[in-house]
Formats: sequence, C-alpha cells, structure tokens
Amino acid sequence: MLQGPAYDVVKQYHQAWTSGDIETAMAYVADDVVCRAPGADLHGIEAYREFIGGFAPRLTGIGDIAEFADAAHVALFYYPQTAATSTTPAAEYFTVKNGKIAESVLIFDRLSYGPPPQD
Repeated sequence: MLQGPAYDVVKQYHQAWTSGDIETAMAYVADDVVCRAPGADLHGIEAYREFIGGFAPRLTGIGDIAEFADAAHVALFYYPQTAATSTTPAAEYFTVKNGKIAESVLIFDRLSYGPPPQD
C-alpha cells in the first residue's frame, strides 16, 4: 500500500480537483508551481489554477489505473472521462516539496479531449 506525506498531498489534491473543488485542490499546490503539459508550460499557482479550473468542469468521471510513489514523487495514471472520451489515459508525475506540489509533468492526448463529434 502506498503511503507517506507526498502521496497524501497528491491524493488529496487529485480528489479535490477531480470532484470540482479547485480551491481545496490549490491548497496543496506551491505558489511557484511549475507544470509541463501538452502545449503549455505553466508557471505559478494562478496559471495552474486557470488550467485545472478550465478542465475540471468537463469531467464526467475518473477511472484510476495505477499509482506509484516514493518519498518526494508520485505518479498517477488514470482515465479523465468527459463527453468526448472515457478511454484516453492521462499520466501525472508530481514532485512534492515542503508539503506542497512544486512540479507536475502532465501527459495526455490533447486532441482526444476536444469537443465530441457532431452528428
């Protein structure tokens, strides 16, 4: 079973943002967070809040795949489910410093999360 401070921080963050509670999620993020995402390098909590806050309302569910953790890093693999897709995986690799998420590498197929096809 995974456990430890970094894992706890990331799991609480992940549960908050995937349930739409962006403010609680941001309590686990450092002010100077850096996130590498497809098509964007985000610097600072406000840019990160806007990015996550823009996607969270589109979620219709979340399917977990796997989790890995060590003392300061956590990797999550999951299916963010939206109207456009429920089978496109995403992966995040977090670095936790001083009890907050300091860095995130987010990997997903951006095109799969576009608007659903029109009939």
